[in-house]
Amino acid sequence: MPLHESRPAMHIPGTTTHTIAPRPGHRGHEGTLRYLKAGAGAPLVLLHTVRTQAEHFRLLIPLIADHYTVYALDLPGMGYSEIVPGASYDEPAMRAGVERLLTELDLHDVTLVGESMGAVLALTTAADLPERVRRVVAVNAYDFRDGIARSGLLARVVVSGVLAPGVGPVIAGVEPRAVFRRILQGGLGDKRALREDYVDELLQVGSRPGYPTVARGVYQALPSLIAARSRYPEVKAPVHLVYGEKDWSRPSDREADKKLLPAADFTQVPQAGHFIALERPDVLADLLTSPA
Repeated sequence: MPLHESRPAMHIPGTTTHTIAPRPGHRGHEGTLRYLKAGAGAPLVLLHTVRTQAEHFRLLIPLIADHYTVYALDLPGMGYSEIVPGASYDEPAMRAGVERLLTELDLHDVTLVGESMGAVLALTTAADLPERVRRVVAVNAYDFRDGIARSGLLARVVVSGVLAPGVGPVIAGVEPRAVFRRILQGGLGDKRALREDYVDELLQVGSRPGYPTVARGVYQALPSLIAARSRYPEVKAPVHLVYGEKDWSRPSDREADKKLLPAADFTQVPQAGHFIALERPDVLADLLTSPA
């Protein structure tokens, strides 16, 4: 779907919108990527969570734009990046989109900050492009079984329906506001952190033609995110693992990642859930702007 046919209802002050065209010879296999840019300084790339978009970082970007040139990417097929029929949404395909941002813009000395699925992609991208990445901040890495289904009974029922053969695509295309809102709140320690205009924005994106296929594909790709953990020991850049105390990951999941990244710094945010960028952007901003 061409980007000009669908525009965000939400604007983050200080940001501008940009796109990256498919590489020559790749049209039909990869689509146009959309990203937001703000600030000045060394490059910092923000990678969002499952079923969200660049606006997920609406509260964080203004807090760090005086310190970095910030690039917030809509992952392939998500947000307002182009939906390509038949595209894959497994971890290698998503990672390829992130690497396109770094290579097409020729970014070096990059700080990669990812939340949830974005945290996994930040780590695997750093493994692939060590010459471009100086630091990784991985927030609530989504690399364990069940994922969002741990949010609660409603999320388990909906995700199971989306993944079901036959009816899955139909269920993926139906997102009643009350249900969608409740599932997102299951990723928050403080339910008040979910703002209504953000829900509106996500529902608008969810109404894009072809988006139900994307949503289903992303949920089907969870095993590839788990498999990507095998790449973590390849990361040469310094890593900071951040978890919300009430994240969906269990202590055993967190310990497993710490064993794979024994040199990584570790922070647990009290009372926070899976979406730390929504409820505690100040914690991430302090971590990113404090002297290393």
